[in-house]
Amino acid sequence: MIVRQLKPGVHALIAIDWDRTLFDELVPLPEGTTYNAYVVIGSEKTALIDSVHPSMTEGFLQALESLGIARLDYIVSNHAEPDHSGAIPAVLARYPEAKVLANVKCRSLLAGSLGLKPEVFTLIKDQQTVSLGDKTLRFMWVPWVHWPDTTFTYVEEDRILFSCDFLGAHLATSDLYADDEARVARAARMYYAEIMMPYRQHAKKYADQLSGMAIDLIGPSHGPVYRRPEFILSLYRAWTGDAARPEVVLPYLSMYESTARMVAYLVDRLMEKGVSVRPFNVVDLDSGRFAAALVEASTIIFASPTVLDGPHPSMAAAAYLVNALKPKTRYCGIIGSYGWGNDAMQVSLTQLLPNLAVEWFEPVMAGGVPKQEALAALDRLADDIVEVNT
Repeated sequence: MIVRQLKPGVHALIAIDWDRTLFDELVPLPEGTTYNAYVVIGSEKTALIDSVHPSMTEGFLQALESLGIARLDYIVSNHAEPDHSGAIPAVLARYPEAKVLANVKCRSLLAGSLGLKPEVFTLIKDQQTVSLGDKTLRFMWVPWVHWPDTTFTYVEEDRILFSCDFLGAHLATSDLYADDEARVARAARMYYAEIMMPYRQHAKKYADQLSGMAIDLIGPSHGPVYRRPEFILSLYRAWTGDAARPEVVLPYLSMYESTARMVAYLVDRLMEKGVSVRPFNVVDLDSGRFAAALVEASTIIFASPTVLDGPHPSMAAAAYLVNALKPKTRYCGIIGSYGWGNDAMQVSLTQLLPNLAVEWFEPVMAGGVPKQEALAALDRLADDIVEVNT
C-alpha cells in the first residue's frame, strides 16, 4: 500500500482488494474493490479521514507511518461500517492522542461495533468546521446514503470532497484517478444499483446539492478519485432522476420449456418493434448485472412457471431483490405457464413487490405449452409495452 498526493498536504491511502469477489456475502465484485482513506496535513493539526477494512490494517499503518506523522490529532469517521472504520482501534493504539470526530449516530454505532470508549470521541454536527491551521474541514451529515450516520467531509481551501460511500465504485485499480471513465461508469452504476438505489430520493437530494458546490476533487471510500466531478455527478443525476429509459428487463426461468417459448416469442416481438429488451435467467443470476440493468429501465416483465400455486423459488428471490432495490420502473407484467395447477401464480408474485409504484399489464398465463391464444395475448402485451415506451 502506497501513499499518493492529491494536493499539497492532502494524501490518498488506498488499500486495494484485488481478489475479493463478494462483499457482505451479498454483492458481487467482478473487479474487486478498494478501501479508501485520506490524510489532511494542516499547518497546525493533522486529520485522518476514515480507515480501511480490518484485514488491511498492517499495510495501512505502514503507509501512515511513511508520511512521517509524529502526531495525529483527529480521526474523522464518515461512516461506521467496518470496511471504513475497522482499523480505527489500531490507529488509536498507534496515536493515542487522536480524537475520533463523528456525529452522534456514528458515535453510537462505533461504540457498539468497535467498543470505543466515550472519551475518544468528539462530536461533530452538520456544517460544523474544524481548523487544521491553513486547512479547514467542513462536515455535512447526509443520512441514508446509505446508512443513517453517513457524513461528507469537505476541505474548504482545496475544494476536495470526501464523499464516503456516496459516488463510489467497487473497482480494484492501480489508477489513482477515474480517467478511464467508461470502465468507472460501469462499476459505479453497479455500485449505485446495489447500494444507493434503495435510497434514490436521498441520493438525488445530495447529488443536486453537490452539483452546486465548488469541488475540484471527489474522493469516495471505494474506487478511484474523481478529478472531473461533473462526470460522476451527471451520472447520479440521471440515475436518481424520475425519467426512465424505454427498456424492458425480463427476468425469467423455465422448467419444461413452456415459459421459455413465451419468453422467446415476446422478446422477438419487442425486437421487431424496436424496443430494447434484456433477459436474465434467474436460476444462476448475476445479481450485480441484474441490479445495474434496473437502474433506468421503464419496464420489468417477470416470466416464471408455477410451482405449488406460486412463482418458482428462484423467481421469488429475484422479485425479492427487485422489491428491495426499489427501482424507478413504471410498468410491470407477468407471463408464465402452469401444469396441473391454475393461473394463481401471478397473484402471489405481485404480493412480493409492494415497493414498486407501477402500472401492471394484464398477465399472460398458459396451461402447458403456449397455444395460439397465449401467443395472441403476448402480441397484445408487446403492443402495450410499445405504447407506453414511445
